[in-house]
Amino acid sequence: MAKLTKCVAFSALFFFFFFLHQRPLRANGAKYNVVALGAIQGSKTGSSEAFLRAWKSACESKGPSIIYVPSGRFLLEKSIEFAGPCKGGPIGIRIDGSLVAPSDYKVIGSAYSWLSFHNVDGVYLSGGTLDGQGTGLWKCKASSDSDCPSGASTLLFSNSKNIIISRLTSLNSQMFHIVINRCENVKMQGVKVFADGESPNTDGIHVQYSSDVTILNSRIATGDDCISITQGTSNVWVEDILCGPGHGISVGSLGKTLEEEGVENVTVTSVILSSTTNGVRIKTWGRPSSAFARNIRFQHVVMSDVQNPIIIDQNYCPHNENCPGQDSGVEVSNITYEDIRGTSATRVALKFDCSTATPCTGIQLKNVNLTFKDKPAETLCVNANGTAEGQIQPSNCLGL
Repeated sequence: MAKLTKCVAFSALFFFFFFLHQRPLRANGAKYNVVALGAIQGSKTGSSEAFLRAWKSACESKGPSIIYVPSGRFLLEKSIEFAGPCKGGPIGIRIDGSLVAPSDYKVIGSAYSWLSFHNVDGVYLSGGTLDGQGTGLWKCKASSDSDCPSGASTLLFSNSKNIIISRLTSLNSQMFHIVINRCENVKMQGVKVFADGESPNTDGIHVQYSSDVTILNSRIATGDDCISITQGTSNVWVEDILCGPGHGISVGSLGKTLEEEGVENVTVTSVILSSTTNGVRIKTWGRPSSAFARNIRFQHVVMSDVQNPIIIDQNYCPHNENCPGQDSGVEVSNITYEDIRGTSATRVALKFDCSTATPCTGIQLKNVNLTFKDKPAETLCVNANGTAEGQIQPSNCLGL
């Protein structure tokens, strides 16, 4: 009954925001135009306070409300938090223009995020462009300057539920583009992410400690994982994604700490990966941990010139610090690869490098066809157990 109530509530939110897409605005509820509240288009003067005024009014409204950002570029000159809980809701934010971060990366570079929503229920963010202006920070990091800040993620939702992000474009984030942290019932569709293929730590969509997350019909080109799914996350559906450049679609890294939650019930389907560093990847630290990765399915995936099309790496140990010579304690089980086809940029197209202490179990290969330079590719299996059926190329190397 609780699950049914949750589904009905989320459906009501979706239909309310369907009307938000329409022009002119027709959804019932209070409407707040950021320009009317002091935001200035195309100006070097920051508009952060006007956006906060709009949020305050919408959050205090007893019914549904809409915040509208018209065409134009709006400078949001500092890190902003849109905090709840709100009195009414839901709250729609329709953006027809662009929100622009400070050009000086140091202004927000030490903040965890540039734009964040915390403790909200029923927010729909629709359209528009978020320009993180991260190129300056990337250059700083490339120069090995020790004074570079870590960088701010462009958009963060934390401790929130019933969230929809639709038709949003994120450009040149300093760090992660979109972060979903400790959230429930999140749907993203029609999202576009663009950053240079060499931009550091610019994951497209990063999900952690969250449940019931859906990512649909999105295009991601960046310098790190297109989508990363990490600890404490369950019930994720990823479908119709074009990824590249980037590091592919990753579960992990997991097991950095001894006591850590795992990842389970993930489906990645109908995905195209082009010229990425990895294809579909599970990555765990080579050290003891209580974490796990289980019940994960990768299906209907097309690879084009991907360096590591299918990979489980349980010996992840950056810079060989704090983990050399140790075995991963992360339990990797019930992983399915079905209808995976295309081309590998390296000779080894399928690599399962699993832990001696906790071997991978329940791996299933179904109709895999990967080639390297128009020839059969190779496989590498270490401590990996499972089954294979249908056409398998490269040849199956799984133990039983």
